[in-house]
Amino acid sequence: MAKKKESQAGAEAKAEKKKGKKAEAAGKGQEAPKAMAEKREPRLLRHYRNTVRPVLQEQFGFENPHQIPQIEKVVVNVGIGEAPKNQKLLDSVVEELSVITGQRPVINRARKSISNFSLREGMPVGVSVTLRKSRMWEFLDRLISAAIPRVRDFRGLPSRSFDGRGNYTLGVREQIIFPEINYDRVQEVHGMDITVVTSTNKDDEAFALLRQMGFPFRGEEKPVQIGTAA
Repeated sequence: MAKKKESQAGAEAKAEKKKGKKAEAAGKGQEAPKAMAEKREPRLLRHYRNTVRPVLQEQFGFENPHQIPQIEKVVVNVGIGEAPKNQKLLDSVVEELSVITGQRPVINRARKSISNFSLREGMPVGVSVTLRKSRMWEFLDRLISAAIPRVRDFRGLPSRSFDGRGNYTLGVREQIIFPEINYDRVQEVHGMDITVVTSTNKDDEAFALLRQMGFPFRGEEKPVQIGTAA
């Protein structure tokens, strides 16, 4: 009887040890995604939280943290006049925009028929993509740090391209400024419009936000570096 009791106690102890190991593994499994999420936080988002928000709050005297302007979304649009006649060009632009933004774009189609332009309702006229959250921050980081410095004869971004509601539109003449594009595979050089939509409706606040985010506006001797304040 004593031997049976000892064997039962040993089995129970082993079972408890296994449960303890499973609980530890589950705990580590839950901690791993959190650690990965922290590591994957976009660099520009971290710069906005740690550097830009305190600067804007002090500059404009915001009492409520929710008043501090932020970037809500980025819209990239490419107009293709030859799209109805050249399907290969349309496919090429879709593929290039997917590589640049990391998201599949949407084909924009004509809403009305215009005979003077030989345009019928439903024909493709362009491509656009709307970026939010991490993809938006990563795209803006690549745009500021890698793409804009590759523009030929660059003299700074125009500071008058705000629409009066706190939104900024930037025109890019060539898609080849993005490092992701392989020039040998480009079918035709084309431009694009990049619109940055902010949460504020005042241009001065939006300008200060984008300036602190590292946008190299015209007239700035030394643009703000990501990770530092002006």
